[in-house]
Amino acid sequence: MNHEYTIPAAHHRVDEKIRRSHFITTVGPADTVEDARAFIKEMRAEFDTASHNCWAYVVGPPGSTGHAGMSDDGEPHGTAGRPMLTVLLHSEIGDIVAVVTRYFGGVKLGKGGLVRAYSGGVKAALDTIPTIEKMPMAEVEAVFGHREVTLFLRMLPEFSAEVVDSGFTDVVSYRLKMPAKYVETFQVRMADLTNGQAHVSVNPAI
Repeated sequence: MNHEYTIPAAHHRVDEKIRRSHFITTVGPADTVEDARAFIKEMRAEFDTASHNCWAYVVGPPGSTGHAGMSDDGEPHGTAGRPMLTVLLHSEIGDIVAVVTRYFGGVKLGKGGLVRAYSGGVKAALDTIPTIEKMPMAEVEAVFGHREVTLFLRMLPEFSAEVVDSGFTDVVSYRLKMPAKYVETFQVRMADLTNGQAHVSVNPAI
């Protein structure tokens, strides 16, 4: 994924009372599955007396299912985690985790009522959550001759490239971090600069 996409800017919370049950929806950013699990653990600790802490997450671009998870946390199967995940997958926000905490108020909502409550909480949170744009980054290593160093360094700002490491032997090597969307153009420019002599290797977007 080389293009920017929308992610949560910070933790965000909404809450509502539905037939005496108190539902608290907390959403936040999750760059990795580990981040999502840590967020869920944090919410469970904060609301350790709640009847349920149901959750869902999508790690990656909006709508991607490669790293997604969900849990009904004791609610009837399919009434909490799945509806929450469905809302996340159909939103235009990626790298996101949601926990809906329920304090049971003594009135059963039925399966349909639970689905509406859990999905509705996530929808309400997404309607008001602050967001930012995420720019996937790539790590690039360029190896070339000494005489091109000055021109090479001058062109780095065009690619918003940051020098991570460098080495000088009989050739010059630079390890760079840059927005993934610029990598192909950078490779072309390096070929032009060195008459095709540069060796450029690219690690996956990070």
